[in-house]
Amino acid sequence: MDILIAIAALGIICLIAEIFNLRKAIVPVTIIGLFAVLGHAVYKAKFGTTLLSFELDENQYFNMVVSDKYALGFSSLFILLTIFLVALTPDFHKEHKPKISDFVAIKLFLLTGAIAMVAFGNLSMFFLGIEILSISLYVLAASEPKNVKSNEAGMKYFLMGAFASGILLFGIALIYGATGTFDIPSIKALSTTDLPSWYTIGCVMVFIGLLFKIAAVPFHFWAPDVYEGSPALTTATMSTLAKVAAMASLFKMITTLNPHLAGYITCINVVAVLSMIVGNLIALRQTNVKRMLAFSGISHAGYMLLSIHFTNFADAQGNLLYYAAAYAFAGIAAFAVVLSVCGKKGNEEVYNFNGLGKTNPLLAGVLTCALLSMAGIPIFSGFFAKFFLFSQILAKGQVTLVIFAVISSIISVGYYFKLIIAMYTKDSTEKVQPVPVAYTTVAVTAIALNIAIGLVPSLVMGLIR
Repeated sequence: MDILIAIAALGIICLIAEIFNLRKAIVPVTIIGLFAVLGHAVYKAKFGTTLLSFELDENQYFNMVVSDKYALGFSSLFILLTIFLVALTPDFHKEHKPKISDFVAIKLFLLTGAIAMVAFGNLSMFFLGIEILSISLYVLAASEPKNVKSNEAGMKYFLMGAFASGILLFGIALIYGATGTFDIPSIKALSTTDLPSWYTIGCVMVFIGLLFKIAAVPFHFWAPDVYEGSPALTTATMSTLAKVAAMASLFKMITTLNPHLAGYITCINVVAVLSMIVGNLIALRQTNVKRMLAFSGISHAGYMLLSIHFTNFADAQGNLLYYAAAYAFAGIAAFAVVLSVCGKKGNEEVYNFNGLGKTNPLLAGVLTCALLSMAGIPIFSGFFAKFFLFSQILAKGQVTLVIFAVISSIISVGYYFKLIIAMYTKDSTEKVQPVPVAYTTVAVTAIALNIAIGLVPSLVMGLIR
C-alpha cells in the first residue's frame, strides 16, 4: 500500500506543479521520485522489510493489497518501465508543453493501476486497478484529437476495453455469488468441489476479459489497429507496461482461483499456440513497424501463457517475471528507436529505416539487438527467457508445445530480419535528422539492461525466488 500511495501522491504533485508554473521540474522530480520508490520496492522484495522508520500495516486495509515477492517483483519492473516512458515524454510532446503535466500524471496513475493488478488481495481492488489502467490508456490513445487515426484508435480501444471489462466484472459478480466474498485467501481456501457451477463460469469470464487485455488469439483483433493509430509513445506503453501487467494479473488469477487446473490447461494451451503461430505468421506480411510489433506482442503473449505449466510454483513465477522483463526492455528499446526515426514522418513504414545503419549506427545497433532479443537469439535475455520457459514445459512432458514454440520462434526471425536488412543493406534518401538525447539514452539503457539480465538472470529472478 505504501508504494501505491507514494506513486499516486507523485501524480498529484505533477498536477499541482503545473498550477504553480513549475513545468520544467515535473519530469526530473518524477524520475527521481520513481527511482526512490523503485529502491524501496527492490529492498522490500529482497529483505522483506524497508528502511523507513515506519511501515504501513496491511491488515488495516482488510487485505486489499498484498506485498508479497510476486507483487513486489512485478511492481519493480513496472516502475522501471514507467521511468523510461516518462523520460521519453518531454521530447515526444514538445509541441504540447502546457499539457506535459497531464501526460506524466496519467502515466503515474496508469502505474498505480498496474501495481494494483498484481498486488491485489481482493477482487474489488483488482477490478479497480484494471479500470484505472484501462481508462488512462483510453485517454492516451486518443490524445491527438486532430489526428483521425488517433481518434479511431481511442474509440476502438474504448469499445473493446469496455466490452472486456464488462465480461470481467460479470465474472467477478458470479464468483462473489458462488463464494460470498471478494477476499482472495478466503476464495482460495474453499474447496472447488463444493462450489456451484456458476463459480466456474465466473472464472472463465474473468479469464476471457484478461485475454482481451493481453491481446491473445482469438481476442486479439483490436490490437493491430489500436497500436497503429495511437501515438507511438502510447503504443510503447500498451506493448510493454500494460501487456506485462495484464499477463502478471492473469497468472495470479489462474493460480489463485483455480488451484486445480486440469479442466483449464487444454484451453490455455490452445490459446497459447494460436497466439504464437497466428501472431508471427501475420507479422510476416506487415510493412508498418507498429503493426508488426503489435503482432509480435500477440505471439509473446502466447509464450508467456506457457508459464502456467509449472512443476515448481516459485520457478514459474521467476520465469514469468524474467520473460516479461526481457520482452519489456527489448520493446522499450525498439520503440525509442522508432520514435527517433519516425517522429516527424507521420508513419512508421519499414522504408523509413532504410540505411539507418549508415546514418545512425548506434540506434541501428540498438534496434538490431532489441529485435534479436525478441527473436530469442543469444546473448540477449530473450534467448534465456525462452530457454527457461521451454525447460519448464519440458519438465511437464509437454514436448508438442515446445515444438510449436520453437517453430513459432523460427518464423519470427523472418519479419525481424526484414527490418534489420532494411537498415544495413538499403540506402537512405532522406537527410539525417538530429535525435533527442532522451531517446538515445533510453534506447541504450534499455538494451543494456536486456543484455545485463541475460548475462546475470538472478538480477530478476532473485526478486521472487
